[in-house]
Amino acid sequence: MNHDSYSDEYIRDILATVKTIAMVGASANPARPSYFVLKYLSERDFTMLPINPGLAGETLLGLPVYASLAEAPQPIDMVDVFRRSEAAGEVVDAALAQAPPPKVIWMQLGVRDDAAAARAEARGVTVVMNRCPKIEYGRLSGEIGWTGVNSRILSAKKPIAGVGFQRLTIDRR
Repeated sequence: MNHDSYSDEYIRDILATVKTIAMVGASANPARPSYFVLKYLSERDFTMLPINPGLAGETLLGLPVYASLAEAPQPIDMVDVFRRSEAAGEVVDAALAQAPPPKVIWMQLGVRDDAAAARAEARGVTVVMNRCPKIEYGRLSGEIGWTGVNSRILSAKKPIAGVGFQRLTIDRR
């Protein structure tokens, strides 16, 4: 697959079907992107499993933190890789060692490992690289447009009231 660009349908299908996301590299620092992506996705009813060996046994945003993917208490639909590109291959290999392996491996903005992606795709795992699921969810749901960003998505859909603010959603299966 060409990982230089993804169709909106490809990304929307992923975000509509995954339910459990393991975030490798979750941070307890509220200024770090991995913290607010974890918070955002958990508020969108994804089951989030923060993975960080330095925080293992603690809680993060009320969620138990695990040392590794192998310690995850349930099957994982998607692994969100918040690690440098040099470490992405190791994370992908750990994900592929899971039984069953995740359906999706998503590498964050700036993270790309074509060899690891090829290994995952050879096992039937969907791969996204150099994208952020928070940004994509906001763009495809229309939420990002509320901040004045042109999402390239027009919708006559009435916003659904959320807790404390209105938010749109992607129809999840």
